[in-house]
Amino acid sequence: MQPVLSFEQAPPISVPYRFFLTAPLFGAVAGLVLVLLGPDTFQSRWSSGALAMTHLIVVDFMLQAMCGSLLQFVAVVAGANIWRPRLVAHIVHPLITAGAIFLASAFLLEQQVLFLVAAAVFITALGIFLTVMFIALLRTPARGMSIYVLRAAVFGLLVTVVLGATLALTLGLEDHLQSDWSLIALINVHVAWGLGGWALMLVIGVSYLVVPMFQLTPSYPVWLTRLLPAGLFLVLCLWSLQLFSPDAAAQTWQTAVGLAGVLRGGLYAAATLWLQSRRRRRQMDPTLIYWRGAMLSLLAFALSWIVFEAAPQLGANLRAPMWLGVLVIPGLFLSVITGMLYKIMPFLNWLHLQQQGGTVATSPNMKQMIPEGAMRGQMRLHFTALGLLLAAVLWPALAIPAGLAFTASCLWLEWNLIGAARVYTRYRDKIRAATAGGAIPPDQT
Repeated sequence: MQPVLSFEQAPPISVPYRFFLTAPLFGAVAGLVLVLLGPDTFQSRWSSGALAMTHLIVVDFMLQAMCGSLLQFVAVVAGANIWRPRLVAHIVHPLITAGAIFLASAFLLEQQVLFLVAAAVFITALGIFLTVMFIALLRTPARGMSIYVLRAAVFGLLVTVVLGATLALTLGLEDHLQSDWSLIALINVHVAWGLGGWALMLVIGVSYLVVPMFQLTPSYPVWLTRLLPAGLFLVLCLWSLQLFSPDAAAQTWQTAVGLAGVLRGGLYAAATLWLQSRRRRRQMDPTLIYWRGAMLSLLAFALSWIVFEAAPQLGANLRAPMWLGVLVIPGLFLSVITGMLYKIMPFLNWLHLQQQGGTVATSPNMKQMIPEGAMRGQMRLHFTALGLLLAAVLWPALAIPAGLAFTASCLWLEWNLIGAARVYTRYRDKIRAATAGGAIPPDQT
Protein backbone atom coordinates (compact mmCIF):
# COMPACT_ATOMS: atom_id res chain seq x y z
CA MET A 1 0.00 0.00 0.00
CA GLN A 2 1.38 3.39 -1.01
CA PRO A 3 1.50 6.13 1.62
CA VAL A 4 -1.33 8.67 1.61
CA LEU A 5 -0.16 12.27 1.27
CA SER A 6 -0.90 14.35 4.38
CA PHE A 7 -0.50 17.97 3.31
CA GLU A 8 -1.89 19.19 6.61
CA GLN A 9 1.20 17.73 8.28
CA ALA A 10 3.56 19.90 6.23
CA PRO A 11 5.93 21.96 8.42
CA PRO A 12 6.08 25.76 8.08
CA ILE A 13 7.53 26.72 4.72
CA SER A 14 10.48 28.44 6.43
CA VAL A 15 11.68 25.04 7.71
CA PRO A 16 12.73 23.49 4.38
CA TYR A 17 13.48 26.83 2.72
CA ARG A 18 16.32 27.75 5.08
CA PHE A 19 18.08 24.51 4.07
CA PHE A 20 17.30 24.87 0.36
CA LEU A 21 18.51 28.46 0.10
CA THR A 22 21.82 27.71 1.84
CA ALA A 23 22.78 24.59 -0.09
CA PRO A 24 23.85 26.07 -3.49
CA LEU A 25 26.06 28.67 -1.82
CA PHE A 26 28.41 25.98 -0.59
CA GLY A 27 28.53 24.47 -4.05
CA ALA A 28 29.69 27.89 -5.26
CA VAL A 29 32.35 27.96 -2.52
CA ALA A 30 33.53 24.48 -3.61
CA GLY A 31 33.91 25.76 -7.16
CA LEU A 32 35.92 28.75 -5.93
CA VAL A 33 38.23 26.40 -4.03
CA LEU A 34 38.91 24.63 -7.33
CA VAL A 35 39.56 27.96 -9.06
CA LEU A 36 42.01 29.08 -6.36
CA LEU A 37 43.92 25.80 -6.07
CA GLY A 38 43.83 25.00 -9.78
CA PRO A 39 45.18 21.83 -11.41
CA ASP A 40 46.82 20.51 -8.23
CA THR A 41 43.34 19.66 -6.96
CA PHE A 42 43.04 16.85 -9.51
CA GLN A 43 46.37 15.20 -8.80
CA SER A 44 44.84 12.82 -6.25
CA ARG A 45 41.68 12.22 -4.22
CA TRP A 46 43.86 12.84 -1.15
CA SER A 47 44.85 16.40 -2.08
CA SER A 48 43.65 19.00 0.40
CA GLY A 49 41.68 20.77 -2.32
CA ALA A 50 39.90 17.63 -3.46
CA LEU A 51 38.97 16.69 0.11
CA ALA A 52 37.75 20.22 0.92
CA MET A 53 35.69 20.43 -2.29
CA THR A 54 34.15 17.02 -1.76
CA HIS A 55 33.07 17.77 1.79
CA LEU A 56 31.76 21.24 0.93
CA ILE A 57 29.46 19.60 -1.60
CA VAL A 58 28.58 16.44 0.32
CA VAL A 59 28.15 17.76 3.87
CA ASP A 60 26.58 21.09 3.01
CA PHE A 61 25.10 21.26 -0.48
CA MET A 62 23.79 17.70 -0.43
CA LEU A 63 23.22 17.35 3.31
CA GLN A 64 21.42 20.70 3.62
CA ALA A 65 19.11 19.97 0.68
CA MET A 66 18.44 16.40 1.78
CA CYS A 67 17.73 17.29 5.41
CA GLY A 68 15.33 20.04 4.31
CA SER A 69 13.61 17.65 1.91
CA LEU A 70 13.37 14.92 4.52
CA LEU A 71 11.70 17.23 7.06
CA GLN A 72 9.07 17.98 4.42
CA PHE A 73 8.82 14.50 2.88
CA VAL A 74 8.51 12.56 6.13
CA ALA A 75 5.70 14.82 7.33
CA VAL A 76 3.71 14.74 4.08
CA VAL A 77 4.38 11.24 2.74
CA ALA A 78 4.68 9.36 6.02
CA GLY A 79 2.10 11.52 7.79
CA ALA A 80 4.60 11.65 10.63
CA ASN A 81 4.37 14.12 13.46
CA ILE A 82 7.79 15.79 13.51
CA TRP A 83 8.60 17.25 16.91
CA ARG A 84 8.94 21.06 16.86
CA PRO A 85 10.13 21.29 13.22
CA ARG A 86 10.81 25.02 13.43
CA LEU A 87 13.00 24.59 16.53
CA VAL A 88 14.79 21.62 14.96
CA ALA A 89 15.53 23.68 11.84
CA HIS A 90 16.72 26.65 13.91
CA ILE A 91 19.26 24.41 15.68
CA VAL A 92 20.31 21.92 13.01
CA HIS A 93 20.66 24.27 10.04
CA PRO A 94 23.27 26.67 11.48
CA LEU A 95 25.18 23.81 13.08
CA ILE A 96 25.47 21.92 9.78
CA THR A 97 26.60 25.14 8.11
CA ALA A 98 29.24 25.78 10.78
CA GLY A 99 30.36 22.14 10.73
CA ALA A 100 30.93 22.25 6.97
CA ILE A 101 33.04 25.39 7.31
CA PHE A 102 35.14 23.86 10.09
CA LEU A 103 35.62 20.60 8.17
CA ALA A 104 36.59 22.24 4.87
CA SER A 105 38.97 24.57 6.75
CA ALA A 106 40.50 21.57 8.50
CA PHE A 107 41.40 19.98 5.18
CA LEU A 108 42.65 23.21 3.59
CA LEU A 109 44.65 24.43 6.60
CA GLU A 110 45.59 20.95 7.90
CA GLN A 111 44.78 21.94 11.47
CA GLN A 112 44.01 19.00 13.73
CA VAL A 113 41.91 20.97 16.19
CA LEU A 114 39.47 21.92 13.42
CA PHE A 115 38.70 18.24 12.80
CA LEU A 116 37.76 17.90 16.46
CA VAL A 117 35.55 20.99 16.38
CA ALA A 118 33.85 19.80 13.17
CA ALA A 119 33.21 16.37 14.70
CA ALA A 120 31.64 17.89 17.81
CA VAL A 121 29.40 20.20 15.77
CA PHE A 122 28.21 17.47 13.40
CA ILE A 123 27.57 14.99 16.21
CA THR A 124 25.38 17.60 17.92
CA ALA A 125 23.50 18.71 14.79
CA LEU A 126 22.89 15.31 13.28
CA GLY A 127 22.31 13.68 16.64
CA ILE A 128 19.31 15.99 17.09
CA PHE A 129 18.15 15.56 13.49
CA LEU A 130 18.43 11.76 13.54
CA THR A 131 16.64 11.45 16.86
CA VAL A 132 13.70 13.50 15.58
CA MET A 133 13.58 11.58 12.30
CA PHE A 134 13.76 8.14 13.91
CA ILE A 135 10.97 8.94 16.35
CA ALA A 136 8.76 10.34 13.58
CA LEU A 137 9.35 7.42 11.21
CA LEU A 138 8.90 4.74 13.87
CA ARG A 139 5.65 6.23 15.18
CA THR A 140 3.97 6.87 11.85
CA PRO A 141 1.09 4.50 11.02
CA ALA A 142 1.85 4.79 7.28
CA ARG A 143 3.14 1.77 5.40
CA GLY A 144 4.65 1.18 1.99
CA MET A 145 8.12 0.67 0.53
CA SER A 146 8.87 4.40 0.54
CA ILE A 147 8.49 4.43 4.33
CA TYR A 148 10.78 1.43 4.82
CA VAL A 149 13.41 2.87 2.48
CA LEU A 150 13.28 6.24 4.27
CA ARG A 151 13.97 4.43 7.54
CA ALA A 152 16.90 2.64 5.92
CA ALA A 153 18.25 5.96 4.58
CA VAL A 154 18.07 7.59 8.02
CA PHE A 155 19.92 4.57 9.44
CA GLY A 156 22.50 5.00 6.65
CA LEU A 157 23.01 8.60 7.73
CA LEU A 158 23.53 7.44 11.32
CA VAL A 159 26.25 4.99 10.25
CA THR A 160 27.84 7.68 8.07
CA VAL A 161 27.93 10.14 10.97
CA VAL A 162 29.47 7.58 13.35
CA LEU A 163 32.16 6.63 10.82
CA GLY A 164 32.79 10.26 9.87
CA ALA A 165 33.15 11.29 13.51
CA THR A 166 35.57 8.39 14.03
CA LEU A 167 37.64 9.58 11.08
CA ALA A 168 37.63 13.19 12.30
CA LEU A 169 38.72 12.10 15.78
CA THR A 170 41.43 9.91 14.24
CA LEU A 171 42.76 12.85 12.19
CA GLY A 172 42.42 15.28 15.06
CA LEU A 173 44.07 13.02 17.64
CA GLU A 174 46.45 11.06 15.42
CA ASP A 175 49.34 11.77 17.79
CA HIS A 176 47.44 10.37 20.77
CA LEU A 177 44.90 7.89 19.41
CA GLN A 178 45.56 4.38 18.18
CA SER A 179 43.00 2.46 16.12
CA ASP A 180 42.81 -1.21 15.20
CA TRP A 181 41.07 -0.29 11.93
CA SER A 182 42.88 0.52 8.71
CA LEU A 183 42.40 4.20 7.88
CA ILE A 184 41.84 3.39 4.18
CA ALA A 185 39.25 0.74 5.04
CA LEU A 186 37.50 3.16 7.38
CA ILE A 187 37.38 5.80 4.64
CA ASN A 188 36.08 3.28 2.08
CA VAL A 189 33.27 2.16 4.39
CA HIS A 190 32.43 5.76 5.35
CA VAL A 191 32.17 6.79 1.70
CA ALA A 192 30.05 3.74 0.83
CA TRP A 193 27.53 4.37 3.61
CA GLY A 194 27.44 8.11 2.92
CA LEU A 195 26.86 7.85 -0.82
CA GLY A 196 25.08 4.49 -0.92
CA GLY A 197 23.39 3.95 2.43
CA TRP A 198 22.29 7.57 2.92
CA ALA A 199 22.22 9.53 -0.35
CA LEU A 200 21.33 6.81 -2.87
CA MET A 201 18.94 5.09 -0.46
CA LEU A 202 17.10 8.39 0.03
CA VAL A 203 16.97 9.04 -3.72
CA ILE A 204 15.55 5.54 -4.27
CA GLY A 205 12.92 5.94 -1.56
CA VAL A 206 11.83 9.36 -2.80
CA SER A 207 11.78 8.25 -6.44
CA TYR A 208 9.23 5.52 -5.73
CA LEU A 209 6.73 8.33 -5.16
CA VAL A 210 7.92 11.39 -7.08
CA VAL A 211 8.91 9.76 -10.40
CA PRO A 212 5.39 8.38 -11.06
CA MET A 213 3.71 11.45 -9.51
CA PHE A 214 5.67 14.33 -11.03
CA GLN A 215 6.94 12.70 -14.22
CA LEU A 216 3.71 10.79 -15.01
CA THR A 217 5.41 7.43 -15.45
CA PRO A 218 4.17 3.95 -14.52
CA SER A 219 5.04 2.83 -10.99
CA TYR A 220 8.24 0.96 -10.29
CA PRO A 221 7.70 -2.84 -10.41
CA VAL A 222 6.93 -4.23 -6.96
CA TRP A 223 9.75 -6.78 -7.12
CA LEU A 224 12.24 -4.00 -7.92
CA THR A 225 11.07 -1.76 -5.07
CA ARG A 226 11.85 -4.62 -2.68
CA LEU A 227 15.04 -5.88 -4.30
CA LEU A 228 16.89 -2.58 -4.62
CA PRO A 229 16.93 -1.31 -1.01
CA ALA A 230 17.32 -4.77 0.52
CA GLY A 231 20.13 -5.66 -1.88
CA LEU A 232 21.87 -2.32 -1.36
CA PHE A 233 21.67 -2.67 2.42
CA LEU A 234 23.14 -6.20 2.23
CA VAL A 235 25.97 -5.01 -0.02
CA LEU A 236 26.83 -2.22 2.43
CA CYS A 237 26.92 -4.64 5.36
CA LEU A 238 29.21 -7.00 3.45
CA TRP A 239 31.38 -4.08 2.31
CA SER A 240 31.80 -3.05 5.93
CA LEU A 241 33.40 -6.41 6.75
CA GLN A 242 36.66 -5.12 5.28
CA LEU A 243 37.12 -3.28 8.59
CA PHE A 244 37.73 -6.66 10.20
CA SER A 245 39.36 -8.59 7.32
CA PRO A 246 43.06 -9.04 6.49
CA ASP A 247 44.22 -6.87 3.62
CA ALA A 248 44.56 -9.64 1.03
CA ALA A 249 41.19 -11.18 1.79
CA ALA A 250 39.57 -7.75 1.94
CA GLN A 251 40.77 -6.93 -1.58
CA THR A 252 39.09 -10.03 -3.06
CA TRP A 253 35.99 -9.42 -0.96
CA GLN A 254 35.80 -5.77 -2.01
CA THR A 255 35.91 -6.62 -5.71
CA ALA A 256 32.96 -9.01 -5.56
CA VAL A 257 30.86 -6.92 -3.19
CA GLY A 258 31.65 -3.68 -5.02
CA LEU A 259 30.55 -5.24 -8.30
CA ALA A 260 27.28 -6.37 -6.73
CA GLY A 261 26.67 -2.85 -5.47
CA VAL A 262 27.34 -1.05 -8.75
CA LEU A 263 25.18 -3.55 -10.65
CA ARG A 264 22.27 -2.72 -8.34
CA GLY A 265 22.89 0.98 -8.93
CA GLY A 266 22.95 0.36 -12.67
CA LEU A 267 19.72 -1.63 -12.44
CA TYR A 268 18.00 1.23 -10.63
CA ALA A 269 19.20 3.75 -13.22
CA ALA A 270 18.11 1.56 -16.14
CA ALA A 271 14.69 0.95 -14.56
CA THR A 272 14.15 4.68 -13.99
CA LEU A 273 15.11 5.54 -17.56
CA TRP A 274 12.78 2.81 -18.83
CA LEU A 275 9.88 4.19 -16.79
CA GLN A 276 10.59 7.69 -18.06
CA SER A 277 10.48 6.44 -21.64
CA ARG A 278 6.89 5.31 -20.97
CA ARG A 279 5.66 8.55 -19.42
CA ARG A 280 2.22 9.79 -20.45
CA ARG A 281 3.37 13.34 -21.25
CA ARG A 282 6.01 13.78 -23.93
CA GLN A 283 7.03 17.33 -23.04
CA MET A 284 10.53 17.45 -21.55
CA ASP A 285 10.79 19.80 -18.58
CA PRO A 286 14.04 20.60 -16.73
CA THR A 287 13.19 18.28 -13.83
CA LEU A 288 12.87 15.29 -16.15
CA ILE A 289 16.09 16.16 -17.98
CA TYR A 290 17.92 16.52 -14.67
CA TRP A 291 16.71 13.07 -13.60
CA ARG A 292 17.74 11.55 -16.92
CA GLY A 293 21.16 13.15 -16.67
CA ALA A 294 21.49 11.79 -13.14
CA MET A 295 20.55 8.25 -14.18
CA LEU A 296 22.95 8.35 -17.13
CA SER A 297 25.68 9.49 -14.73
CA LEU A 298 24.88 6.53 -12.48
CA LEU A 299 25.09 4.17 -15.44
CA ALA A 300 28.41 5.74 -16.45
CA PHE A 301 29.64 5.32 -12.87
CA ALA A 302 28.72 1.61 -12.89
CA LEU A 303 30.34 1.07 -16.28
CA SER A 304 33.49 2.95 -15.25
CA TRP A 305 33.76 0.89 -12.06
CA ILE A 306 33.57 -2.35 -14.08
CA VAL A 307 36.20 -1.08 -16.54
CA PHE A 308 38.55 -0.09 -13.71
CA GLU A 309 38.17 -3.55 -12.13
CA ALA A 310 38.68 -5.32 -15.48
CA ALA A 311 41.71 -3.16 -16.35
CA PRO A 312 43.73 -2.78 -13.11
CA GLN A 313 46.24 -0.47 -14.80
CA LEU A 314 43.44 2.05 -15.27
CA GLY A 315 41.92 1.48 -11.84
CA ALA A 316 45.30 2.02 -10.16
CA ASN A 317 45.59 5.52 -11.61
CA LEU A 318 45.30 8.15 -8.86
CA ARG A 319 42.67 9.98 -10.90
CA ALA A 320 40.35 7.00 -11.29
CA PRO A 321 38.58 7.62 -7.94
CA MET A 322 38.17 11.27 -8.90
CA TRP A 323 36.51 10.29 -12.19
CA LEU A 324 34.08 8.12 -10.23
CA GLY A 325 33.55 10.87 -7.68
CA VAL A 326 32.62 13.47 -10.31
CA LEU A 327 30.14 11.09 -11.92
CA VAL A 328 28.41 10.22 -8.67
CA ILE A 329 28.47 13.52 -6.70
CA PRO A 330 27.78 16.36 -9.15
CA GLY A 331 26.66 13.96 -11.89
CA LEU A 332 24.13 11.86 -9.98
CA PHE A 333 23.27 13.53 -6.70
CA LEU A 334 23.48 17.23 -7.52
CA SER A 335 21.50 16.63 -10.72
CA VAL A 336 18.70 14.87 -8.80
CA ILE A 337 18.76 17.46 -6.01
CA THR A 338 18.62 20.42 -8.40
CA GLY A 339 15.83 18.87 -10.45
CA MET A 340 13.83 18.17 -7.30
CA LEU A 341 14.37 21.68 -5.92
CA TYR A 342 12.87 23.04 -9.14
CA LYS A 343 9.80 20.89 -8.46
CA ILE A 344 9.59 21.10 -4.67
CA MET A 345 9.85 24.87 -4.19
CA PRO A 346 7.10 25.81 -6.68
CA PHE A 347 4.89 23.08 -5.21
CA LEU A 348 5.46 24.28 -1.63
CA ASN A 349 4.76 27.86 -2.71
CA TRP A 350 1.47 26.82 -4.28
CA LEU A 351 0.50 24.57 -1.34
CA HIS A 352 1.13 27.15 1.38
CA LEU A 353 -0.47 29.98 -0.59
CA GLN A 354 -3.58 27.85 -1.13
CA GLN A 355 -3.72 27.02 2.56
CA GLN A 356 -3.50 30.68 3.48
CA GLY A 357 -5.59 32.38 0.84
CA GLY A 358 -8.14 30.00 -0.61
CA THR A 359 -10.04 32.09 -3.14
CA VAL A 360 -9.44 35.41 -1.39
CA ALA A 361 -6.52 36.33 -3.64
CA THR A 362 -5.28 34.86 -6.89
CA SER A 363 -2.12 32.77 -6.49
CA PRO A 364 0.25 31.98 -9.36
CA ASN A 365 0.38 28.47 -10.73
CA MET A 366 3.47 26.33 -10.23
CA LYS A 367 4.96 27.15 -13.64
CA GLN A 368 5.02 30.83 -12.75
CA MET A 369 7.14 30.36 -9.63
CA ILE A 370 10.46 29.94 -11.51
CA PRO A 371 10.66 30.90 -15.21
CA GLU A 372 11.33 27.82 -17.31
CA GLY A 373 13.93 29.69 -19.35
CA ALA A 374 15.92 30.37 -16.20
CA MET A 375 15.74 26.71 -15.18
CA ARG A 376 16.83 25.53 -18.62
CA GLY A 377 19.72 27.99 -18.76
CA GLN A 378 20.97 26.92 -15.35
CA MET A 379 20.54 23.26 -16.32
CA ARG A 380 22.68 23.69 -19.44
CA LEU A 381 25.37 25.38 -17.37
CA HIS A 382 25.23 22.57 -14.78
CA PHE A 383 25.83 19.87 -17.37
CA THR A 384 28.52 21.99 -19.03
CA ALA A 385 30.25 22.24 -15.65
CA LEU A 386 29.89 18.47 -15.21
CA GLY A 387 31.55 17.87 -18.58
CA LEU A 388 34.37 20.28 -17.72
CA LEU A 389 34.92 18.60 -14.33
CA LEU A 390 35.21 15.21 -16.02
CA ALA A 391 37.57 16.66 -18.61
CA ALA A 392 39.64 18.29 -15.85
CA VAL A 393 40.20 14.88 -14.27
CA LEU A 394 41.94 13.87 -17.51
CA TRP A 395 43.46 17.29 -18.29
CA PRO A 396 43.97 19.21 -15.03
CA ALA A 397 44.67 22.41 -16.96
CA LEU A 398 40.88 22.68 -17.31
CA ALA A 399 40.45 22.90 -13.53
CA ILE A 400 39.96 26.67 -13.44
CA PRO A 401 37.31 26.85 -16.21
CA ALA A 402 35.58 23.86 -14.60
CA GLY A 403 35.56 25.59 -11.22
CA LEU A 404 34.25 28.83 -12.71
CA ALA A 405 31.46 27.01 -14.56
CA PHE A 406 30.49 25.05 -11.45
CA THR A 407 30.46 28.20 -9.31
CA ALA A 408 28.34 30.04 -11.87
CA SER A 409 25.91 27.12 -12.06
CA CYS A 410 25.46 27.04 -8.30
CA LEU A 411 25.00 30.81 -8.09
CA TRP A 412 22.41 30.70 -10.89
CA LEU A 413 20.56 27.97 -9.02
CA GLU A 414 20.66 30.12 -5.88
CA TRP A 415 19.24 33.07 -7.81
CA ASN A 416 16.41 30.94 -9.21
CA LEU A 417 15.52 29.61 -5.76
CA ILE A 418 15.61 33.11 -4.26
CA GLY A 419 13.25 34.17 -7.04
CA ALA A 420 10.81 31.42 -6.05
CA ALA A 421 10.99 32.49 -2.40
CA ARG A 422 10.32 36.11 -3.38
CA VAL A 423 7.27 35.06 -5.39
CA TYR A 424 5.94 33.31 -2.30
CA THR A 425 6.57 36.35 -0.12
CA ARG A 426 4.97 38.73 -2.61
CA TYR A 427 1.76 36.72 -2.97
CA ARG A 428 1.63 35.94 0.74
CA ASP A 429 1.62 39.67 1.42
CA LYS A 430 -1.14 40.17 -1.16
CA ILE A 431 -3.23 37.51 0.55
CA ARG A 432 -2.67 39.17 3.91
CA ALA A 433 -3.77 42.50 2.52
CA ALA A 434 -6.85 40.98 0.89
CA THR A 435 -7.87 39.01 3.97
CA ALA A 436 -10.03 40.77 6.52
CA GLY A 437 -7.80 41.64 9.47
CA GLY A 438 -4.69 40.79 7.45
CA ALA A 439 -3.62 38.07 9.87
CA ILE A 440 -2.56 34.51 9.17
CA PRO A 441 -1.44 31.88 11.60
CA PRO A 442 2.23 32.39 12.48
CA ASP A 443 3.10 28.76 11.75
CA GLN A 444 2.34 29.32 8.06
CA THR A 445 5.05 31.92 7.48
